[in-house]
Amino acid sequence: MFVDSHCHLNLLNLEKLGISLADVIKNAVSNKVTNLLSVATHPEQHLELIKIAEQFSLVKISFGLHPEHADQEFSDLYLEHWLELARSPYVIGIGETGLDYYRTDYDNKKLISNQQNFFIKQIYLAKTLGKPLIIHTRMAQADTIRILTAEQAFLSRGVMHCFTENWFMAKQALDLGFYISFSGIITFNNAADLREVVKKVPLDRILIETDSPYLAPVPYRGKINQPCYVPYVAEKIAVIKNVSINEVAETTSLNYKNLFKVF
Repeated sequence: MFVDSHCHLNLLNLEKLGISLADVIKNAVSNKVTNLLSVATHPEQHLELIKIAEQFSLVKISFGLHPEHADQEFSDLYLEHWLELARSPYVIGIGETGLDYYRTDYDNKKLISNQQNFFIKQIYLAKTLGKPLIIHTRMAQADTIRILTAEQAFLSRGVMHCFTENWFMAKQALDLGFYISFSGIITFNNAADLREVVKKVPLDRILIETDSPYLAPVPYRGKINQPCYVPYVAEKIAVIKNVSINEVAETTSLNYKNLFKVF
């Protein structure tokens, strides 16, 4: 059985797929994907995700604010409201949150400061609630690790989602007690360096994900990604680590349950 530890069910273009959300879930189950974590990128999605989790028992959700929305207001009053909503048993994580400097002008100090402030606030939420963090990081290695360390994020633990950075950062995250999650990117021809990172990360610290509807793995690259494709990620990890796909499925599922306390 497989776990898709990071997808965005609410962002799927169901009309383009020509199927319903119930069909998406059915397709996942048919491919032995029995647990899904649907992740928020903005607080406006939170109530929508709760409705999805209420409808499908195998779906859990997270609450978060993606760094790409760092130009928006985030008042302390709203933070308290968010804190209350996030106590829902459907909510098992905080995020995705983190830092993304890929499209950020480094001279735009206000935007970078906002990303960092929102990141810190969400670390506070995770520690307060005792729920793991789901970290998005791109071209912000030093600041991501610095903030996680300074804010004692090891108290909540978490996962570096859709990891694309180098082994140095992976080792730092592992030392903080974080898991590393790999997506369909590891199946891409141009991802040789990332596959070297997969080799080094212990299997008992790895999660697998689709990041659906993005980043469909080979042989579906370029198409709308779905949770039913997560076995392709597991299959690639099995090849890289020279273990059976059953071992990858079993270990990554156990890792997910241990991190997010889903049993």
